[in-house]
Amino acid sequence: MKRSLTNIVQLGIKELFSLRYDPVMLFLIVYMFSFSIFEEAQNAVTGVVNAAVAIVDEDRSQLSQRIGDALLQPRFQAPVAISVDQVDASMEAARYAFVLDIPPKFQADLLAGRPTVIQLNVDATAMGLAGTGAGYIQQIIAQEVSAFRGDDREAQAINIVIRARFNPNMEAIGFQGVMALTNNITLMAILLTGAALIREREHGTIEHLLVMPLRPIEIMLAKVWANGLVVILVASLSLYLIVQGALAVPIVGSITLYLSVAVIYLFSVTSLGIYLATLARSMPQFGLLAMIVFVIMLLLSGSHTPLESMPAALQVIMQFVPSTHFVRMAQAILFRDAGVDVIWPDLLATAVIGAVFFVAALLRFRKTVTLTQI
Repeated sequence: MKRSLTNIVQLGIKELFSLRYDPVMLFLIVYMFSFSIFEEAQNAVTGVVNAAVAIVDEDRSQLSQRIGDALLQPRFQAPVAISVDQVDASMEAARYAFVLDIPPKFQADLLAGRPTVIQLNVDATAMGLAGTGAGYIQQIIAQEVSAFRGDDREAQAINIVIRARFNPNMEAIGFQGVMALTNNITLMAILLTGAALIREREHGTIEHLLVMPLRPIEIMLAKVWANGLVVILVASLSLYLIVQGALAVPIVGSITLYLSVAVIYLFSVTSLGIYLATLARSMPQFGLLAMIVFVIMLLLSGSHTPLESMPAALQVIMQFVPSTHFVRMAQAILFRDAGVDVIWPDLLATAVIGAVFFVAALLRFRKTVTLTQI
């Protein structure tokens, strides 16, 4: 037992030294946990920001002017006045995301109690912007019309009071920053462990290991702990320096608990990385396999699209993917200050899936080692 632990530790140290002399991989690690997270959180906008708006004001009344003035930054650019004849051409040229057409006698018809209609033309190619932005404009028009007519809000039958928890300002930057970090942990864990095994095979050092009194499980555990250590260290620095520091994201939960959960999760994805490396015969093949797996984990684990919005059958399938549970735990811990009493089902599922991945990778690795020896 003591000899096996010594072998695992020494092999892991060898992995760290091998990574030290790989400038491309070092650059990728630094990039993925710094600039990549910062840029995605800052510039990958999913809400309505700086949307281009045009207004066809056929009424030219005080109310139509107030509606135009209410479309304010940072959600909307300053509205541009255009004519009716320019609407189709400007929409086809994608110059404006929204074109508001206020009909003649709009204010007069409204004050007289006659029915009137405002037309909102929306460029729906950007679906998220179109749906959310149209809702904002509809709300702005309703507020301006109500204020202009002097409606008594207190006399309304229902007064809806909205209290946004966990993200009072409803800003996407915090969510995107944390999810970018979580996704990059997955990607780098798969790449580092898989690339380490492929590198051994391409450099011929795997034969050197096979002639030593080492067991496949020792070689595999060494790669798991060494590369997992690298990922957890840079992820910790990124969480403090980039997410909390540069992005100024308020973390209300326990960072220690999050990192502890990440360690268990890394056991799963590093084992997955080794398994994929045993299937590939070269680094390009491994890269293709890793990207296919990562894209599925990225898009369907709940970091971009809520799991509840997916088909029921797909939700069941994704329960067998560790990233689904890790994303759920990351959101619960960092945003909602959840403890172990809340996340333990996902934590247990992650550990069980990790054990299955590890056994599968070990069996495949042993088979690969046997074929290499022959």
